[in-house]
Formats: sequence, C-alpha cells, structure tokens
Amino acid sequence: MHYRVISSILGIFLLILSFFLLIFYFVALFIYPEEAQAYSFLLSFIITLTVGLVLFLSVGKFSEDDVTFREGFVVVGIGWIVITLFGALPFYISNDIPSFTDAYFESMSGFTTTGASILTNIEALGKTVLLWRSFTHWLGGMGFIVLSLAILPALGVGGMQLYIAEVPGPNPEKLVPRVGQTARILYMVYIVLTVAQVAALYLAGMNMFESLCHTFGSMGTGGFSPLNNSVGQYKANGISAAFSFELIIIIFMFIAGSNFALHYRAFKGNWRVYFQDPEFKFYVFIIVFSFLSIALDLFKNSVYNTWQECLRHSSFTVVSIITTTGYSTEDFDVWPVASKFFLVFLMFIGATAGSTGGGIKVLRIMTLIRQALVELKHVIHPKRVYVIRFGQMYISREVLASMNMFVLLYIIFYVAAVLILSATGFDMATIATMVVACFSNVGPGFSMVGPAHNYGFLPDYAKWILSYMMVLGRLEILPIIVLSLPGTWTK
Repeated sequence: MHYRVISSILGIFLLILSFFLLIFYFVALFIYPEEAQAYSFLLSFIITLTVGLVLFLSVGKFSEDDVTFREGFVVVGIGWIVITLFGALPFYISNDIPSFTDAYFESMSGFTTTGASILTNIEALGKTVLLWRSFTHWLGGMGFIVLSLAILPALGVGGMQLYIAEVPGPNPEKLVPRVGQTARILYMVYIVLTVAQVAALYLAGMNMFESLCHTFGSMGTGGFSPLNNSVGQYKANGISAAFSFELIIIIFMFIAGSNFALHYRAFKGNWRVYFQDPEFKFYVFIIVFSFLSIALDLFKNSVYNTWQECLRHSSFTVVSIITTTGYSTEDFDVWPVASKFFLVFLMFIGATAGSTGGGIKVLRIMTLIRQALVELKHVIHPKRVYVIRFGQMYISREVLASMNMFVLLYIIFYVAAVLILSATGFDMATIATMVVACFSNVGPGFSMVGPAHNYGFLPDYAKWILSYMMVLGRLEILPIIVLSLPGTWTK
C-alpha cells in the first residue's frame, strides 16, 4: 500500500474543494454581504487549503504504477469521507448547524446526493449556505473524483482505478480511450444540461437563487430545496407558474436519472441510441407503469378531486423517487398503502447505470429478472446453454457474479442497519424506510421521516449510521468495505 501516494491524491481533492469554497466566499462577500457569512467560508477555505497543501507537498513525484486498483478503492473510500468532513465546515463554522454531527450528516447527505436533512426551518438559513448546501449535490452527482480526473492524469496518477471505484453501475463505461478525457466529456454534458435547466426555470418565472438550488438538486438527483415545503411550496402559495416549474424539474430529473453516455451520444447526433438501449426502455416502462398505477390508486381513493391532479402528483413523485432525487410536491406519506408500496419498490430499484442517481440500478434489476428466467429454463432443458443478452451486449459470468454479489451485500447491509436502528424504538415504517432512503440516496421516507418531516429528531448514533449508509450506497458498497479489510493495508 502506497500511503504517501494516497496522501498526495487526497491533498489534491482538498485543493480542488478549497477552490469552490473560495468561490462561495466571494459569493457571500459581494452578492449576499448583508448575511455576514463570508467569514465562515473564508475560514473553511483556509483550513481546507492548508491541509490540502500539507498532504500534497509532503509527497514527492510518483508514477502511474503506484496507483493500483487497491489504492484506487482506498482513495475513493477515504476521499469521500474527507471531502464530506471539510464540506461540512461552512455549516458548522457559520453556526447555522451548531452540532458537528448534524453538520456532517447534512454534508454527507449533500455530497452523496441523498437529500435527507436535519433542518426544520430551511428558509432561516442564509442564502450562501443554502446555495452551498445544494451545490454539494451538484459536485457529488457526477462525482467529485470524476471531476478531479480532468486534472489527475496530467499529474501522473492512474485515473482509471479511481474512475472504476467511483462511477456507479456494474460496468463503468469509458466514452473515449483516455479516462481523463472521458471525465471531461461527462462534465461537459453535465454542465450543458445544468445551464439548460437554470435557464428554463428562470425563464419560467423562478428567481435565479431558487433556480440554481433546484437545478443543483435535480441534476445531482439530490433533492435539497431552499424552501421548507420543497417544490410543493409554489403550488401551496398559489404561484401560477407552479406547474411549469414542476414539469421542468420532472424532465431534468428524468434526464439525470438516465445514463449520461446516452446523452453524450445524443449530443453527437445519434438520437436513436435511447430507443436502442434496453435499460433506458425498461426505465421508461417502470416510470410510466408506476405513475399510472399510482394515479389510478389515488383517483380510486379520492385523494384528489380530478384525474389530472392525480396524474400531476403521481408523475412528479414517481420520477423524483426512482431517480432518487427526493423532491416532493405533496406529502405522499398520507397516500393509500398500495401507492406507498410502489414508492418503496422504486426506492430500492433506483435510476439507471451511469446516471447521477442511486439505488440498486435498473440494469441490475433487469439482469436478475433475465437470470431467474434462464434458471427456470434450465429446469426444463438442463443441458442447453443459455446466455443473457441486452441488445448486442452479452453479460459475462464475471459481471453476473459481480451483480449478484452487489445485490446480496445490499440486502445484508440493509437488514443489518434496520436491526441496529431498531434500538431507537421508532416504528417499523420509520426505520425500514429511512434506511432504504439513505442507502439508495433518496432522502425522504415514510412516517417520522416522510416528506413533511426531517431527520433532526434522531439520536446522534443513528445519524452516524445513516451517514455511513449514504456513502456506502453512493459508492456502491465495495470502496467502503475495502477500507475495513485487513488485507487492504498490508504489503
């Protein structure tokens, strides 16, 4: 294990983070000076910059061969924990979140794009802190380390190991031969879509501050809103453009929950790629089937007066949950039981591979279904050889084994967390859904952690466990498990 190399790369991550903290210092100083939050960002910048420089400058030059897959997993695992720690400084230093546990929970929820919050009165916080809170979604959505890879290859660091360890999905795809160029392409697409959503919301009548916050939350599939009642506050306040806001956010949540490799190819002129991708088609099918089923259930139980209202709220909620964004227009905790079960299933499924969303991923669900069908066919024709194929792509035994291992580990960690948190004494709906909401990076659950509530009432130990579940889900388990294996730290 090359500890000095790991230290140097972590230093680079902190230097990049300090650059963004410096930007927000100027935002607080010149755009929102009346809120007196510049000091907290300046001090956060100085601390992060100092530690980053110490870690980076204490190590000499090293070669690409020094970064193996083991170092890659360790750097990603520790890197996310460290980035979250320093990203929490503005919350804590500004005293907007005076508890360090709460500040770390909020920061982890931001960077992992979970959206679970401990805040009761969100609008009481300063605008710079709220903007930083939402911006952590944007940084974590595509991946902070993927962002760093645009720089790291030039420094002689093997970026492929870091890319594989961080990018969600069973088989991370390189768009071009060089991983650094792949990272730049992904962020180019990400930035273009971000600018497009900000412009769409602003032109629809939303102010620039709220447009930025909701865009960071949508594109990062995080769900932090600067409003106490999330996106639903516009309708509650009788704003005529509320439906336009919801429609724009639905569209961009859907896009963010799709594979960004498809978006890149579409930008290149190949729009048919969406209709040729089996995962994307199944993703669309799940969404359409779910929101129509829920709308029917809502209409049948007279939750809303009209069929149009049922469709409006079911479609927004379904897209928000399956993409693991977590925005809400209504308190879906009061919906009928069948609708709530649908939403829980969507929490487990999550978005597509290669997206900014969390969950098990649609591709893995598809593969498990195909695998089950193949096993049933084997019962009838035991000597026949079957393969699992999606379009022109064959799923190898190694990838199948990896997918099965991930799903098994997901179930094990989920059950273990539920059992541990049952010691809190809260009701089963609260415990079971807050674990999956954090593990799949969704945010809101049901009962005491529903969309009309928050996580602030939990004891500190529960917040630390859920913070662990957030990063475990965001990095798809393995990079965090690797940190706890003794063999990782031996030569």
